[in-house]
Amino acid sequence: MGKPPSRHPEERGGTADEPRRATAPPSFEGDLRSPPQDDGSQTRCGFVALIGAPNAGKSTLINALVGAKISIVSRKVQTTRALVRGIATAGTTQLVFIDTPGIFAPRRRLDRAMVTTAWSGAHDADIVALLIDAKKGIDEEAEGVLGRLGEVRQPKLLILNKVDLMEKSALLALAQRANDTAVFAVTFMVSALSGDGVEDVKQWLAQHAPAGPWHYPEDQISDAPMRSLAAEITREKLFDRLHQELPYQSTVETESWKELRDGAVRIEQTIYVERESQRKIVLGKGGATIKAIGAEARKEIAELTEQKVHLFLFVKVREGWGDDPERYRGMGLEFPKE
Repeated sequence: MGKPPSRHPEERGGTADEPRRATAPPSFEGDLRSPPQDDGSQTRCGFVALIGAPNAGKSTLINALVGAKISIVSRKVQTTRALVRGIATAGTTQLVFIDTPGIFAPRRRLDRAMVTTAWSGAHDADIVALLIDAKKGIDEEAEGVLGRLGEVRQPKLLILNKVDLMEKSALLALAQRANDTAVFAVTFMVSALSGDGVEDVKQWLAQHAPAGPWHYPEDQISDAPMRSLAAEITREKLFDRLHQELPYQSTVETESWKELRDGAVRIEQTIYVERESQRKIVLGKGGATIKAIGAEARKEIAELTEQKVHLFLFVKVREGWGDDPERYRGMGLEFPKE
């Protein structure tokens, strides 16, 4: 139904030579080393929260784990705002992956709402996976996340991402430092972009998910409504085109979704910005920019829905929407009172 995650600049790397495959994970394991035993017929269902600093590759990883694009990927930091759930199956286990907003030092009200949502997702999950960008290492943001992991009682695993860009000795040292700071059941080394090591993570989670009935139908890959996924696709294309010119507070809402008699769908979306100057940037000279954004979004939405799509984009100024509680509820965020 979806399509594999595409390549994005923040996760390209290597040289003209053949890229190195993911390094085998070191033996940093805790009390979950031995998976629960059953005869293979018992169903399991586990909620797995992916947390980490912005641009660690969480959205790319969740897309790879699910096998379809359900979370947007952008060079712009903090593009994931609310909890995005992707659903995958592995044998008799259903895994519900929760892509949380990147955790960073919040400055504005929207920042605080996103960080609160991320930690809420971690506390509500069955298993918590911390993703660290191996190339960046344990910087100030990653160190801040590691420092708060002690508050999370759920089993935790460490995933080092983008390992194909690093030497093995540096990876082992990074894994050791992280395990010295927090308690992890196991450490994995992956490249979410190429898929190296991703299946190992999925199989380990399937073995350690709690026993219980599945929460979603077998063929469902996300709990987000199609109109929400379509809005996220357009927001991704918006940031891809204007990641330097446009603040990340900009948002996209699907205003209308109409199924047509010929099997096509007519979609109307509004891009909201905070200033008139930003509206002009989105439109571009002679409307060229918004036409390009619409063409890219239309193509991907059509692949997602497996329908012909007629997409109409509008740009409106909504001053101070970052202080509007209704907008936060629409994004699935709790409105911070201060």
